[in-house]
Amino acid sequence: MRVFYFTEQSYPDAWSLPDQSLRITLANRNCDPHFAHGLYRRYHDEWVEADRLGYDIMINEHHSTPTCLSVSSNISLAILARITSRARLLALGVPLANRTDPLRVAEELSMIDVISGGRLEMGFVRGVPYEASAAVNSPIRMMERLWEAHDLILKAMTTHDGPFPFEGEFFNYRNVNIWPRPMQQPHPPVWITSSSARSMAETAKRGYVAATFLSGYATKALFDAYREAWRGYHGTEAPANRLAYLGMCAIGETEAEARRRAVHCVSTIASNSRVAPAFRNPPGYLSVADNVRIMKSGSTQRPSATKSGHPVLLSTATLDELIDAGVIFCGTPEQVLEQVGDFRHGVGAFSNLLLMMQCAGLSHEETMSSLNLFAEGVMPRLREAQSPSPLARHVAQRLPAASEA
Repeated sequence: MRVFYFTEQSYPDAWSLPDQSLRITLANRNCDPHFAHGLYRRYHDEWVEADRLGYDIMINEHHSTPTCLSVSSNISLAILARITSRARLLALGVPLANRTDPLRVAEELSMIDVISGGRLEMGFVRGVPYEASAAVNSPIRMMERLWEAHDLILKAMTTHDGPFPFEGEFFNYRNVNIWPRPMQQPHPPVWITSSSARSMAETAKRGYVAATFLSGYATKALFDAYREAWRGYHGTEAPANRLAYLGMCAIGETEAEARRRAVHCVSTIASNSRVAPAFRNPPGYLSVADNVRIMKSGSTQRPSATKSGHPVLLSTATLDELIDAGVIFCGTPEQVLEQVGDFRHGVGAFSNLLLMMQCAGLSHEETMSSLNLFAEGVMPRLREAQSPSPLARHVAQRLPAASEA
């Protein structure tokens, strides 16, 4: 199992402002750039420690919000490509549907792959609903924009015999000829975030890694949709390395210490609901079926679920409910190891675990402690428990890489 360390690089001092949307409308007078400078340096120090300890690294981007200071996945990736030495570098991700120039994205990602020595993993996402307005973009047909941008990027990375034109419905270029080309051939591995059976099936069809976030034990239905589609398109069982789950992790030397750290995880989850109503569900972003679900449930959030199938609404759930749902892995190294094992047993085999271990106001010292506790007490045992047999290793070696599927 690969373990990716993740932080949103938050600016938590702005979260305490009362009755304020944390997305789009919060005035940036509340940001002290000198304080933000220190936060960036701190987050980069933590990434270097994660690299040293054997984690891979995941980053993301968001806009007009203090919940995430990373406004460009590619800038963060470029810095990480130089300051780390071994970690795989994953962006989940690059919001292609909101980018006006996907050719520039192809150039930047290729450059990052070369700087890193071939450690890039490309994650493409549609983008969250409340950022469509900030991007001056229509929320209608965003997935179609994403896939057309994706097609251009991969063709640009895999064409090596001179310029070619690209004529699409959304993007048009006369001469495409990127320098440098990526180090990984034919291109770096591709990841797609998926939150529905339909998107899981499309990702399986293309052979890409499918990642789902904070879906708890409801993840089983999503992974099952991927596995079923994989069998239909490829005629084999879906490899575990094509599935990924992102959860939060609060780990401590004692359970009490872990639960104190978990308060920041709960705060981070609650912040997702602090969005001005005008930006929560722009017309055209969601399908008719999803809007019907929202009208019935009264919430734009998809419910998570516990092991027993009990639905859990993330924005109002208690810490114990979130632990029971597999949204937060919380406790001592032994407890976290057991919880991860139970979760993997419940949703089926997957071999990419994405962990948000630095949440909201968790201090630098607590973050470094958490990184070391998990690396020393959990990570080696996860790898031992899931080490494949010689036969399984032989089969895995014959599977195409994510970038080749």
